[in-house]
Amino acid sequence: MIEIFDFRKGIDDGILQKLHNRSKLENREIAKKVEEIISNVRERKDKALFEYTYMFDGINLDKSTVKVTKEEIKNAYKEVGEEFLKAIDKAIKNITEFHEKQKQSTWMDFKEGIIYGQIIRPLSQVGIYVPGGTAAYPSSVLMNGIPAKVAGVERIVMVSPASKKGINPYVLVAADRIGINEIYRVGGAQAVAALAFSTESIPKVDKIVGPGNIFVAMAKRALYGHVDIDMVAGPSEVLVIADEAANPKYVAADLLSQAEHDIMASSILVTTSLKVAQQVKTEIERQMEYLGRKEIIEKSLKNFGAIIVVNDLQEAIGIANDIAPEHLELNISNAFEIIGEIKNAGAVFVGEYSPEPLGDYLAGPNHVLPTSGTARFFSPLSVTDFIKKMNILYYSKDSLREAKEDVITLANSEGLTAHANSIKVRF
Repeated sequence: MIEIFDFRKGIDDGILQKLHNRSKLENREIAKKVEEIISNVRERKDKALFEYTYMFDGINLDKSTVKVTKEEIKNAYKEVGEEFLKAIDKAIKNITEFHEKQKQSTWMDFKEGIIYGQIIRPLSQVGIYVPGGTAAYPSSVLMNGIPAKVAGVERIVMVSPASKKGINPYVLVAADRIGINEIYRVGGAQAVAALAFSTESIPKVDKIVGPGNIFVAMAKRALYGHVDIDMVAGPSEVLVIADEAANPKYVAADLLSQAEHDIMASSILVTTSLKVAQQVKTEIERQMEYLGRKEIIEKSLKNFGAIIVVNDLQEAIGIANDIAPEHLELNISNAFEIIGEIKNAGAVFVGEYSPEPLGDYLAGPNHVLPTSGTARFFSPLSVTDFIKKMNILYYSKDSLREAKEDVITLANSEGLTAHANSIKVRF
């Protein structure tokens, strides 16, 4: 079960290090297997892809059955219910509105005899990976697909591992709702490799986005350069900062909501109140008894959960900035007053009525966030991830004549005489 650690007499770096070290990305055995899968799919294409699908998922596929049909999507609607459709449409509206504000425009600046600027273009083809393992994630479809749509990506290809019953109907309906209709029932490192290199059935894309297991994450990392990727995501995490006014019931519920993702997920409470710490621990034990994924939660909290007691909010903020969590909740009085001191977090949830699951599903900001401390230098998925920029430059003859001596001087300082000559020959 989750433990309470008292840091009021000093911060225990060993405990913080343990909470940090969750990634399996350095596992050489897995890396070797992923490299083998990538090589096989690159060389043998569909044949290797279908062999791995049968090996890992127990499903026989061929070129005629790998793609999800319109009939399957139509049948998926019969399984999801009207309440889900209403909820997913609200989420689509909110997520779209948020990402519309991120759009960038081409710009040009004009001086006498000089024009420069930047042209914004959407990527042509993007692949979205949607997990299909211990849980189904229609929300991942929205959070990866909508910013691509807003950016203007022409072709969005989705891959998701299927069970013998097919791809989860909620995932299919979510994809259909935002206009993604090219869906393939494959997953794992083999699906990522197929998107990177193409097979007889699956097209090559320019970028691959979306979460997955360790094999998917390592395949994306290995293939970066052949294609672009969003990020190499690790296990999910939340850090809650709470003061003496925090509601232990709410805090416990939010920690549990993160722990149910998988056994590697991390749920951390940093509080200025020992009383709150103890109450939260009691609440976790009480609430966990009626939750569906209790076994996963128990392992997650035991291995990567922690309740940390500190002297004041400054110490709590310092720990949060060091950990750089994927999700940071500020469950404190006057939370807006300290937002300026938060330097590293994927997303910040302000106040006790802004729980992390609100951001997972409905509010609008993207839930694809940097993990494992990478919020120190990475940002949430956005429209910017689905565009490219081209610089434009024009000089008239008179403008180049005015600049030529400076360019020649700089070129010669680097020993690049052909660069200097390119200017000289024009005069």
